Amino acid sequence: MAKHYKIAPHEIRLLVSGKGLCVATDLITVEGQPVGYMVREAPEDENDSGWRFFAGSEDDRYIDNPRNFSLLDVNVIANYDEAIIPLLDAPVGSEFDRGDDGVFYGADQ
Repeated sequence: MAKHYKIAPHEIRLLVSGKGLCVATDLITVEGQPVGYMVREAPEDENDSGWRFFAGSEDDRYIDNPRNFSLLDVNVIANYDEAIIPLLDAPVGSEFDRGDDGVFYGADQ
């Protein structure tokens, strides 16, 4: 069954380029929830940015199902939530949680 993304491909604007691929949950791309948590892991290959994006409300059962994720260009996720853009150059190992005020904070803060 094909996924029905909240933003159609023809609606995607170029906001960032050359960032590579990322993984995002369907709560963001299908349901349209904002990014609530983002983490940059070591890339799996030269096309992988290492970025993983979550709404923040996913439980273990949801995360354990690979069908709940999509592999997309980072620019696509920037179209879903432009607030991630200033953080995209953070190094591998970086983690950010969105606070109740809508601002992203380092996970150690």
